[in-house]
Amino acid sequence: MGGAAPLVGRKILLVAACALIDADNRVLIAQRPQGKTLAGLWEFPGGKVESGETPEETLVRELEEELGIVTKQECLAPLSFASHAYETFHLLMPLYICRRFQGFARPREGQALKWVRARNLRDYPMPPADAPLIPALVDIL
Repeated sequence: MGGAAPLVGRKILLVAACALIDADNRVLIAQRPQGKTLAGLWEFPGGKVESGETPEETLVRELEEELGIVTKQECLAPLSFASHAYETFHLLMPLYICRRFQGFARPREGQALKWVRARNLRDYPMPPADAPLIPALVDIL
Protein backbone atom coordinates (compact mmCIF):
# COMPACT_ATOMS: atom_id res chain seq x y z
CA MET A 1 0.00 0.00 0.00
CA GLY A 2 1.37 3.41 -0.99
CA GLY A 3 0.07 6.84 -0.19
CA ALA A 4 0.68 9.59 2.30
CA ALA A 5 2.50 9.17 5.57
CA PRO A 6 0.23 8.24 8.48
CA LEU A 7 -1.16 11.10 10.56
CA VAL A 8 0.15 9.70 13.84
CA GLY A 9 1.09 12.68 15.95
CA ARG A 10 0.02 15.14 13.26
CA LYS A 11 -2.49 17.71 14.42
CA ILE A 12 -5.65 18.37 12.39
CA LEU A 13 -6.10 22.11 11.93
CA LEU A 14 -9.59 23.43 11.12
CA VAL A 15 -9.53 26.69 9.13
CA ALA A 16 -12.60 28.36 7.59
CA ALA A 17 -12.30 30.23 4.29
CA CYS A 18 -14.68 32.54 2.46
CA ALA A 19 -15.12 33.43 -1.18
CA LEU A 20 -16.58 36.93 -0.97
CA ILE A 21 -18.46 37.61 -4.21
CA ASP A 22 -19.07 41.20 -5.32
CA ALA A 23 -21.89 42.57 -7.49
CA ASP A 24 -19.77 41.88 -10.62
CA ASN A 25 -19.32 38.19 -9.65
CA ARG A 26 -15.65 38.67 -8.76
CA VAL A 27 -13.99 36.82 -5.88
CA LEU A 28 -11.83 38.53 -3.26
CA ILE A 29 -8.39 37.05 -2.64
CA ALA A 30 -5.72 38.23 -0.22
CA GLN A 31 -1.95 37.96 -0.52
CA ARG A 32 -0.17 36.58 2.53
CA PRO A 33 2.15 39.30 3.85
CA GLN A 34 5.91 38.99 4.31
CA GLY A 35 6.86 37.34 7.57
CA LYS A 36 3.96 34.85 7.50
CA THR A 37 4.15 31.24 6.41
CA LEU A 38 3.54 30.95 2.64
CA ALA A 39 4.18 34.71 2.24
CA GLY A 40 3.36 36.06 -1.22
CA LEU A 41 0.76 33.41 -2.02
CA TRP A 42 -2.88 34.39 -2.63
CA GLU A 43 -5.66 32.86 -0.55
CA PHE A 44 -9.33 33.10 0.31
CA PRO A 45 -9.88 35.21 3.45
CA GLY A 46 -10.62 33.40 6.68
CA GLY A 47 -8.80 31.93 9.61
CA LYS A 48 -8.35 29.31 12.27
CA VAL A 49 -11.50 28.06 13.98
CA GLU A 50 -10.97 28.78 17.67
CA SER A 51 -12.12 26.45 20.46
CA GLY A 52 -15.89 26.69 20.93
CA GLU A 53 -16.42 28.45 17.57
CA THR A 54 -18.26 27.21 14.51
CA PRO A 55 -16.70 27.83 11.08
CA GLU A 56 -19.46 30.37 10.40
CA GLU A 57 -18.69 32.27 13.61
CA THR A 58 -15.02 32.24 12.67
CA LEU A 59 -15.73 33.80 9.29
CA VAL A 60 -17.97 36.53 10.69
CA ARG A 61 -15.16 37.41 13.15
CA GLU A 62 -12.25 37.07 10.70
CA LEU A 63 -13.89 39.03 7.86
CA GLU A 64 -14.45 41.94 10.24
CA GLU A 65 -10.95 41.74 11.77
CA GLU A 66 -9.02 41.23 8.52
CA LEU A 67 -11.12 43.24 6.05
CA GLY A 68 -13.62 45.45 7.86
CA ILE A 69 -16.46 43.46 6.26
CA VAL A 70 -19.63 42.88 8.29
CA THR A 71 -21.78 39.87 7.51
CA LYS A 72 -24.04 37.40 9.29
CA GLN A 73 -23.87 33.63 9.59
CA GLU A 74 -27.08 33.37 7.53
CA CYS A 75 -25.24 35.00 4.60
CA LEU A 76 -22.59 32.26 4.46
CA ALA A 77 -23.29 29.23 2.26
CA PRO A 78 -21.00 26.17 2.32
CA LEU A 79 -19.61 25.43 -1.13
CA SER A 80 -16.73 22.96 -0.89
CA PHE A 81 -13.84 21.95 1.34
CA ALA A 82 -10.15 21.16 1.16
CA SER A 83 -8.30 18.41 3.00
CA HIS A 84 -4.55 18.76 2.66
CA ALA A 85 -1.60 17.11 4.41
CA TYR A 86 1.15 19.61 5.16
CA GLU A 87 4.40 18.33 6.64
CA THR A 88 3.57 19.04 10.30
CA PHE A 89 -0.25 19.16 10.32
CA HIS A 90 -3.31 18.21 8.30
CA LEU A 91 -5.54 21.09 7.18
CA LEU A 92 -9.29 20.74 6.90
CA MET A 93 -10.79 23.87 5.34
CA PRO A 94 -14.46 24.41 4.52
CA LEU A 95 -15.03 27.09 1.88
CA TYR A 96 -18.14 29.26 2.14
CA ILE A 97 -19.45 31.81 -0.34
CA CYS A 98 -20.82 35.14 0.77
CA ARG A 99 -22.66 37.57 -1.51
CA ARG A 100 -24.32 39.66 1.20
CA PHE A 101 -22.05 41.82 3.32
CA GLN A 102 -21.64 45.42 4.40
CA GLY A 103 -18.60 47.61 3.97
CA PHE A 104 -15.70 47.75 1.58
CA ALA A 105 -12.83 45.29 1.90
CA ARG A 106 -9.79 47.04 3.34
CA PRO A 107 -6.46 45.37 4.12
CA ARG A 108 -6.28 45.61 7.91
CA GLU A 109 -3.36 43.19 8.38
CA GLY A 110 -0.87 44.39 5.77
CA GLN A 111 -2.12 42.05 3.05
CA ALA A 112 -2.74 42.99 -0.58
CA LEU A 113 -6.31 42.45 -1.83
CA LYS A 114 -7.62 41.78 -5.31
CA TRP A 115 -11.07 41.16 -6.82
CA VAL A 116 -10.65 38.47 -9.48
CA ARG A 117 -12.90 36.62 -11.92
CA ALA A 118 -13.18 32.95 -10.90
CA ARG A 119 -11.83 31.80 -14.26
CA ASN A 120 -8.67 33.87 -13.60
CA LEU A 121 -7.94 32.59 -10.08
CA ARG A 122 -5.35 30.12 -11.41
CA ASP A 123 -3.25 33.13 -12.50
CA TYR A 124 -2.47 33.77 -8.82
CA PRO A 125 -0.17 31.35 -6.95
CA MET A 126 -2.08 29.86 -4.01
CA PRO A 127 -1.25 27.56 -1.10
CA PRO A 128 -1.72 23.86 -1.90
CA ALA A 129 -4.98 23.69 0.08
CA ASP A 130 -6.62 26.70 -1.65
CA ALA A 131 -5.93 25.85 -5.31
CA PRO A 132 -8.22 22.74 -5.45
CA LEU A 133 -11.18 24.93 -4.41
CA ILE A 134 -11.06 26.98 -7.62
CA PRO A 135 -13.14 24.59 -9.82
CA ALA A 136 -16.14 24.83 -7.47
CA LEU A 137 -16.09 28.62 -7.86
CA VAL A 138 -15.65 28.48 -11.62
CA ASP A 139 -18.69 26.17 -11.83
CA ILE A 140 -21.01 28.64 -10.07
CA LEU A 141 -19.68 31.96 -11.36
